[in-house]
Amino acid sequence: MAASIVAAPAARAGSAPLPPPTPPISGGAAADRIAEALGTPNRTIHGEIGHVTAFVVRRFVDRGLLADLSANPDGTLHHPGQVEEVCHREDLADLPAADTPLGPEQAAARLRVCHADFDHMIRLGWARSPQSIEVRFGTSRARAVDVALYTTVSVGAVVPAHPEADWEQLRTVAKGRRSPLAALRPQPAPVPV
Repeated sequence: MAASIVAAPAARAGSAPLPPPTPPISGGAAADRIAEALGTPNRTIHGEIGHVTAFVVRRFVDRGLLADLSANPDGTLHHPGQVEEVCHREDLADLPAADTPLGPEQAAARLRVCHADFDHMIRLGWARSPQSIEVRFGTSRARAVDVALYTTVSVGAVVPAHPEADWEQLRTVAKGRRSPLAALRPQPAPVPV
């Protein structure tokens, strides 16, 4: 037994040295690499939003396409080799489009309903926000609000998931009129058996 323990290090000594471990990269750096792979590099001008954002990278983590190596809730870290694998997927161009972030106004516009109707959809549990961002007005944090973000794919799934709603009627409700969704109550959560 002792001979096999001694023989193993000797065999490794003659082999090629292992490369040093690769440090993880941030969600922003992963977004930049994915944008580059798509042929739409993220801008480096301050304040300009990139084509692929850290929000999209977080949705990749939610889908199991990337692992988050960080315990920090405010940011993600990823293995560069795993990011490279994602960059070589044939369906890469479709992935960020499905995970494009939409604010509540944008989500309502995408569904062609008013913001109040979209608020009812949130209340009813028809739309869920995977993440929110802090938006500041001016330079003071005192004038900051959290804005919920929704993905294009989740917003697009609302109509087919709820055929009980009269979508044509919802889309023609006059401003100031009561929404038909106001009378609906959220469905109770299923009781585990």
